[in-house]
Amino acid sequence: MSGITRHGTSGDEVHRNALYGPEPDVAGASGYPDAPARTGFFTDTSVCIGCKACEVACKEWNAVPEDGLELTGMSYDNTQGLGADTWRHVAFIEQRKPFGGQEPGVAHDAVDVFAAASRLGSDAASPGPGATAPPPDEAPPGAPAGEISPVSPDGRTELRWLMASDVCKHCTHAACLDVCPTGSLFRTEFGTVVVQEDICNGCGYCVPACPYGVIDQRKDDGRVWKCTLCYDRLGVGMEPACAKACPTESIQFGPLDELRERARARVGQLHAAGVTDARLYGESPDDGVGGDGAFFLLLDEPEVYGLPPDPVVTTRDLPDMWRHAALAAVSLTALAVGSFLRRPR
Repeated sequence: MSGITRHGTSGDEVHRNALYGPEPDVAGASGYPDAPARTGFFTDTSVCIGCKACEVACKEWNAVPEDGLELTGMSYDNTQGLGADTWRHVAFIEQRKPFGGQEPGVAHDAVDVFAAASRLGSDAASPGPGATAPPPDEAPPGAPAGEISPVSPDGRTELRWLMASDVCKHCTHAACLDVCPTGSLFRTEFGTVVVQEDICNGCGYCVPACPYGVIDQRKDDGRVWKCTLCYDRLGVGMEPACAKACPTESIQFGPLDELRERARARVGQLHAAGVTDARLYGESPDDGVGGDGAFFLLLDEPEVYGLPPDPVVTTRDLPDMWRHAALAAVSLTALAVGSFLRRPR
């Protein structure tokens, strides 16, 4: 019999592989036979305004300590990335390019920003009032007039910001959970992954195991911390604090299957509006982590947002590694025994 027996089921029910591949019943595989529908986040970066309300709400609700108030020089991004004291991170990526092209990064050489600001709304290269919602007689084919604007109107080349609120992905196959020796990390009935800080011994095995670089240790005590998807709020029927605080519904919370359908429809809507670079990231159960519980709609390549282009659960090859190690051990033992037997007496 091949495969690994699913936790909480009879011996007759065998799961194809507990370390990688699609898993339609994540909670059931973790021992919750009557679990609710798996819930998660869909983050639509096309409507993120960079207000950071999600960062503030996350810190306030979860009592996450402040992580420094230094200016990084990276646009308005002063948290830089996810960490033990930053469970939500709003990225600001600046690009100078035709709005429909792909060119990560921006150079400010020989640009007089004050002169450019004084011309806003007064010349052809400036978006001006109403640029984000074209009048009905100027909307491109396929775009709902007055509602969605293409990102490349008339080949304009002004600055654009790509804003995105990043968070723990709550992977279907979570390497951090697989390598935890104390059981501090566990899968909840909602399919999310949570750290029990009172059980964490600070070993740090989970930190390099995460393919996204999300989970992190606090310097003062060595324990690891990350987003819990507000597990305490879910238990009483509330939505996570970040989604509740988001004013544009860039962060959407709900049953994962419904969010995936909504996300695919949104991509189709953006493509019809001329935003051909819109794509989903982390929604597919066939990807290297079995699909993310928190996935994104992006307007550029994942690397532009600091995301790995093809993440793979780092424990995927553990069975093969153990088999190879066992074979090597047997071979060395056989060689040692053979050498002993052939030794002249």
